[in-house]
Amino acid sequence: MNTHGSLLGFKHYLPSFFQKFPYYAYDLITLKTSAKRAQAVVVSSKFEYEDALEFGIPKDKLHVIPMGIKVTEGIKKKADNEVLQLLFVGRIARVRRIELLLQAIGKLTFPFHLTIVGGEEKTSSLSRSGYLEELKTLTQELNLKNKVTFVGKKSPEELKAYYQKADVFVYPSKYENFGQPILEAGAHGLPVVATAVGVARDIVLDGETGYLTSDDPKEMGHCIQLLREGDLRQKMGVQIKNLIREKFDWDNIIKQYISLYNSF
Repeated sequence: MNTHGSLLGFKHYLPSFFQKFPYYAYDLITLKTSAKRAQAVVVSSKFEYEDALEFGIPKDKLHVIPMGIKVTEGIKKKADNEVLQLLFVGRIARVRRIELLLQAIGKLTFPFHLTIVGGEEKTSSLSRSGYLEELKTLTQELNLKNKVTFVGKKSPEELKAYYQKADVFVYPSKYENFGQPILEAGAHGLPVVATAVGVARDIVLDGETGYLTSDDPKEMGHCIQLLREGDLRQKMGVQIKNLIREKFDWDNIIKQYISLYNSF
């Protein structure tokens, strides 16, 4: 069985007990049978592994096999005096806390531009809509209209151009079971500033491939400030690509699945 997400994700992004209750009730009624009968349960990150343990899956049944990715070749070098190109990619949902990123860059004093890629989507039917408009309003209130661009949802092919143009990838999410955009950014050689969610905990080595940040906009802004230096970005970009090439290459991932299947 592959969980394809966290078994307890609802606990992280639904605010009240009443919103969480249907999920608790479902697990109670079904006795978590599907997961507990499985001979092996595959999760994609440390984050999912911890949730699966809390869900009640025995350690000896759990196997961490992440999503794979193809790593791009080459990293461009940009001069320090150019506008720092920041990037966020992902569904525009309240759990992503993009307002924290806007607040963080509102304090920056050097030239930068933030591109936000993604369309508004709900992570739950109970989530309020209108988040994208709230972010656009906040952008104006923080006098960032000329420094932030919302480009909407893009295809995988179109996304490549945004990753290639960017200097730093920022991801302030409250909760991710994996967070594919974080992995994609690293595979393109972008140092990552992210909260400690999903795959960020596996690939963001503080001070080596990026920075793990709290949800404090001041700290987030400081991490971005450190990456203004081009040589540091270049060094981190090489290191994060090497790490991903070693641990997330598709050939390696497939071998792990074959090994697991052959163990039964």
